[in-house]
Amino acid sequence: MNVLVTGITGQLGYDVLKCLCSRQIPCIGAGRKDFDLTDREAVLAFISEKKPDAIIHCAAFTDVNRAESEEALCRAVNVDGTCNLAQAAKAVGAKMLLVSTEYVFPGEGEGYYEVYDKTAPLNVYGASKRDAELALIGCMTQYFIVRISCGFGKNGNNFIKTMLKFGREREEIRVVHDQVGSPTYTKDLAKLLCDMIVTDKYGVYHATNEGVCSFAELAEEVMYRAGLPARIVPITSEEYPSPAIRPKNSRLSKTSLDQAGFLRLPAWKDALYRYLEEIRGQY
Repeated sequence: MNVLVTGITGQLGYDVLKCLCSRQIPCIGAGRKDFDLTDREAVLAFISEKKPDAIIHCAAFTDVNRAESEEALCRAVNVDGTCNLAQAAKAVGAKMLLVSTEYVFPGEGEGYYEVYDKTAPLNVYGASKRDAELALIGCMTQYFIVRISCGFGKNGNNFIKTMLKFGREREEIRVVHDQVGSPTYTKDLAKLLCDMIVTDKYGVYHATNEGVCSFAELAEEVMYRAGLPARIVPITSEEYPSPAIRPKNSRLSKTSLDQAGFLRLPAWKDALYRYLEEIRGQY
């Protein structure tokens, strides 16, 4: 099997490519310099030349706030880009895995969202990822969709790195406490995606590290684990206005993983500890 990974300059694509290489699975890494996702002919030409057996699509427009003011670009990358890649995959007989987000849901209540629950995004980014999912489903049958939440990895920026920076610079940090979900360590997620792509267990999945926390609780754990003295001040979402509305409930059920026989990811506190060890020297 030959696997193409998009978005290798980002957090997840970087770790997925590393994981495939460590397992000696033939793979091809692709970034913006290789082809423009929004250019259908360029995508078709690249995939036609490389002829992968499978594609793990990690590339995306992920700046949630910026998406509100640059909706056309966000949709071009996330929706049109996914559609282009799916058509190219189908043309060469490749299966495809799309990495999506909990932002496809409205974030209501306190229950865990199942993969089949109704989607109703609150922001442009979430809507673009929902439409990317629909584009993939409408194009082919050999697909995986994996929804994640609050990703963090070595190769890129994320909430945890921001907290580490603020923790060195500030005495206190205001962080929302009413947005609850589960962080996702891209190194752990990469292992699952590599397990998944070699199977034919197609469908929609949710994958985050186990356990739930608010962003304020996550920030407190970062300060504790990193030995930083900054005090976390819990605030409401209304006290921290941003261009994009965030869902307050991002709890995702892992029942689909269990039913397919895939292992759940480790607990988020364990993942955070291992991540801080991985990036030690960067903070």
